[in-house]
Amino acid sequence: MNKRPKLTPPTPKEDATITTAALGDPDNPPLTDQQLARMRPMRGRPRLARPKVALTMRVDAEVMDALKSSGPGWQTRVNNLLRDALALKGGSL
Repeated sequence: MNKRPKLTPPTPKEDATITTAALGDPDNPPLTDQQLARMRPMRGRPRLARPKVALTMRVDAEVMDALKSSGPGWQTRVNNLLRDALALKGGSL
């Protein structure tokens, strides 16, 4: 079942109005045919210079429960906790 709304293309008059407004916007000029020809579709996120590393470790069940109960983003918060702990001990990142 497709739940996307049906898109109705603009009428020629509406299209002309949109084009005229776009051409008159100095902050966002329309792309030229040459610029459009050079464009390539992006797929996914850009690659990170230093991507995160997958980790397997054991922790107490109570610790895991407490971390997960803090809601979405708990893995990022664990990463920040570890980063802060290293900084307190004088470690460099």
